[in-house]
Amino acid sequence: MDIKAKVEELVGKIKNDKSLGEEFKNDPEKTIEKLAGVDIPDGALDKLVDGVKAALAGGKIADAASSIKDKLKNLF
Repeated sequence: MDIKAKVEELVGKIKNDKSLGEEFKNDPEKTIEKLAGVDIPDGALDKLVDGVKAALAGGKIADAASSIKDKLKNLF
C-alpha cells in the first residue's frame, strides 16, 4: 500500500467532511481506524495521526508519508 496515497485519501475525507474533522480533533486514532477500515494496535497509529495532522495544517503529505512508511507498511 502506498502510504502517501493513504494519507492523501484520509486528509481529503477529513477536510471535506466537517463532522469527520470534529471526530478527528476529538479522537484522531479512532477516526483514522474508522476511515482506514482496519483495527490498528494502540500506539501504532501515532505516526499516521501525526502525518495527517501535519497535512491538515498545511504540511507536505510526502514528508508526512515518508516518516510513517516503514512503521505502517504491513497495516494497509
